[in-house]
Amino acid sequence: MQSLRRYSLQLTAIWLLMGIAFFATTAHADGRGSGLKIGFSQVGTESDWRTAFTENILQEAQERGIQLLFSDAENNQENQITALRSFIDQHVDAIILAPVIETGWDQILRQVQAAGIPVVIIDRNVTADESLYLTRVSSDFVREGRLAAAWLAQATAGVCKIVELEGTVGSSAARDRQIGFNEVIALFPGMQIIVSQPGDFMRANGKKVMEGILKTEDPNEICAIWSHNDDMALGAIQAIKEAGLRPGKDILIVSVDAIPDIFKAMLDGDTNATVELSTKMGAPAFDAIVDHLEGKEVPKWIRITGGIFFPETAAQEYEKRKRQSDSQ
Repeated sequence: MQSLRRYSLQLTAIWLLMGIAFFATTAHADGRGSGLKIGFSQVGTESDWRTAFTENILQEAQERGIQLLFSDAENNQENQITALRSFIDQHVDAIILAPVIETGWDQILRQVQAAGIPVVIIDRNVTADESLYLTRVSSDFVREGRLAAAWLAQATAGVCKIVELEGTVGSSAARDRQIGFNEVIALFPGMQIIVSQPGDFMRANGKKVMEGILKTEDPNEICAIWSHNDDMALGAIQAIKEAGLRPGKDILIVSVDAIPDIFKAMLDGDTNATVELSTKMGAPAFDAIVDHLEGKEVPKWIRITGGIFFPETAAQEYEKRKRQSDSQ
C-alpha cells in the first residue's frame, strides 16, 4: 500500500512539475520583415515532421514578403557550413540554422558574426558560445522526454521493460529527449531500458532496427517502445505487425512529433501516445530577426511547446492536422 501511494505521489509530482497543457506561439504578422533576405539551412527531409516544418518556414516567409534562400543539408553538417558561407557571400540580412548535430559550429558562426549577420538557431541546438548567435527558437526536448516517460509510468504502473529508438546521434533532440525520459523512469525501479539503438529519425530505419531487436530479444519481455520521433515509431509498427504481434497492445508505443500519420495509427489501435513537437517556428524566428534589426531586445531562448495526445482525440487531431498539411 505504501509503495502504491509513493508511486501515485511520484506521478503527481511529475505532472505538476511539467504541466499538461501547453500553448505554442503560432500567430504570424503578415508583412513583418518584408524585403529582408534571409538564408535558411535545414537539416534535410528525414521525417514527415521535418518536411512540415520546412513548409511552415517557406509559407511564413512568402506571406511576409521575405526573400528566403533555402538550403537542404541532406543530414550533412559540411553541407550546412558550405551553405552558411554562401549566405555570407550573398549578403543576407539574417540566417536561420537548423543544425544537424550540436558540435563543430564555432568557426563558421564566428565568420557569420564577423560579417555582421545575426543567426537564429532553430529546432536542434548547438554547443557554440551563445554570443555567436542571436537566439534559439525550439521546443524543450528534455520536457518532451519527461512527458513521454510520465505517461508510460502511469500506463504500466511503473513496471516496464522498454526498447528505445534513438534519433540522430549527436543531435540535441536525441540527447535531451533521452535525458528527460531517463530522469523520470529513474524514479521507478521497475522501469528499465533493455535495448537502445539509433534510427536517425527515419521511418525505414525504425523498421529495420525493430526487426533486428525482435530477433535478438524475447518479444514477450518487451513492454513498450519509446521512440524519439513518430516516423521511427511508425516503422517499428510495421516490423511488429510483420512479426505477428499487435502494436499498441502487445507492445505499447509512445513517441514525439504528433504528425498526421501517427494519429492515423492511433485510430487503427497501433500506437498509444505522442508528444507534440510544433512545426510552427517560422513566425517567432522571423519576429526575433525583425525585433533585433529594430534594436529591440530578444530573449536567448524562445520556447515553442505542445501537449501530449492519446487515442481519445486521434480522430479530430488527424483531420485537423491533415487539413493543415494539405493546405501548405
